[in-house]
Amino acid sequence: MKGNVSPEVKLALLNSLAQPGHISHSTGKPFRGFKAEFVSRMQLTEASVLSKAEEPDKLEGRTVFEVIVDEGALDMFNEVGTMHGGCLAMLIEICSSMPIYILGASTGACGTFGVQQSLNIVFHSPAVLSDKLRIVCTTLTLGSRARSGRCEVWNVTRHRLVASAVYINMVPSESSKL
Repeated sequence: MKGNVSPEVKLALLNSLAQPGHISHSTGKPFRGFKAEFVSRMQLTEASVLSKAEEPDKLEGRTVFEVIVDEGALDMFNEVGTMHGGCLAMLIEICSSMPIYILGASTGACGTFGVQQSLNIVFHSPAVLSDKLRIVCTTLTLGSRARSGRCEVWNVTRHRLVASAVYINMVPSESSKL
């Protein structure tokens, strides 16, 4: 994996993705869900903390994931044979907290994943079976409670943008039921 973050931060990031399913609150039984299946196909290729191009005195977190839309993901397709927008939203939601975590953990700020408060997505072009997708996420701001960033899903196979998103992520309060 490329990137300049410490091996400890990279390991924590990978461990967060490799977590097994959790126990369902309603049934008390193990629950894996389709998120775990999709995450198992993703590969983290970069985790970096870089100077912002527009403001070199500021830092930004950057993560890059790759995934191939394979036959194991057929349940994530819509009726016209393209990856469903809801599945792309899930992919973006999973990846978008990662640069926030690495920036916070690498700078001594808040090294937590948090929860999504807002996710705004624009869909540009479809992804189909066998396409290789690259998900590039970067931070915009990193505050003590609210953090924001952007995410782009690129189709490596067809050389086009699939989706772009901006998001706000927050750290829940200690007394929160989240």
